[in-house]
Amino acid sequence: MAHARISAKLPPDIDPTKAPIAFGERALPKLNEELQSPELLTRQRALMALCDLVHDPENVYQAIQLGFLDNLKYLLLDHDSTVREKTTEVLYIMASHNVGRDGFIKYGVIPALSQLLNDPVDICRRNMHRAFEIMAELPRGAVGIVDSSLISSLVLKLKTELDEIQELILDTLSGCLCVEAFEALATGAVSILKEKLTHPSVAIRSKAARALLGISVPLEGKNIVWDEEVIPVLVSLLEDSDPEVRANAAGALMNATITTQGKYAALSADAIPPLLKLVDDETSKVRLNAIKALTMLSEAPEGRKTLLNHVDLFRGQLNDSSEAVSRAAKIAIKVIEWKP
Repeated sequence: MAHARISAKLPPDIDPTKAPIAFGERALPKLNEELQSPELLTRQRALMALCDLVHDPENVYQAIQLGFLDNLKYLLLDHDSTVREKTTEVLYIMASHNVGRDGFIKYGVIPALSQLLNDPVDICRRNMHRAFEIMAELPRGAVGIVDSSLISSLVLKLKTELDEIQELILDTLSGCLCVEAFEALATGAVSILKEKLTHPSVAIRSKAARALLGISVPLEGKNIVWDEEVIPVLVSLLEDSDPEVRANAAGALMNATITTQGKYAALSADAIPPLLKLVDDETSKVRLNAIKALTMLSEAPEGRKTLLNHVDLFRGQLNDSSEAVSRAAKIAIKVIEWKP
């Protein structure tokens, strides 16, 4: 099935080969001046040249020292869509460097970028979300997004955004939920994520399950996951053809079944048989999360009774190539065979 893709094709009069770059140390200061030019074509060409230069972290450092970020923040609201597109492209490339991420936090780039959440041009929004996704990969970046009060907006955008952008939002949320999950819970994130678990896109199903793994870390999240009847949907994903979907679904179940009500919801959804099939899955992450989820279920008497018949399956993983899997299997056997 064909999918719409966001095009980065520029207008025909924007030729990057004609962007004049000064020699040596004068290059960036001259471009900084050109970014402030009243001439649209000058601003466009300066941004084209800057997109190439900011792949080098030394240039990013110098650009930040020269005050580029304030000028780029101003250009985010330019009336010309090409200027906004290239400005967001420059910023997400800068965010890929440590010095760039530090600059984002220091100079308030995250809230400035968020002004494009409703931009009419798809690629501007995509570039903005790419920057957020990169920032959320590290704790300080995730904290910056949380502190900018963007979580509610990002959660709600999952209802309306293009699939390609939804993937970026889900990645961003996964990073941020490790820092703070309560704003997302208050916005109704669990019900929205539940809907995404049955999305036709493998990537969206996988990323939604990963986000649910994070949002179910606090007790409030576990309770809402149970209350919204997400657990049966997660159980159905254990048989998904994609290993990342299976791994994230098992991981989300692992967190959701820490509570007693979560355990019994999973047992009622017949989670044990598909989880047992995953114990010797070819993907180590799937094996690990499945064993941990089964360990949680074995803490319920009904779960332990069933799993006592499958201890040999866990013993077979004691010499797993993954140390984490073999350690999890050892713990699982201990819990399953526990006697009061």
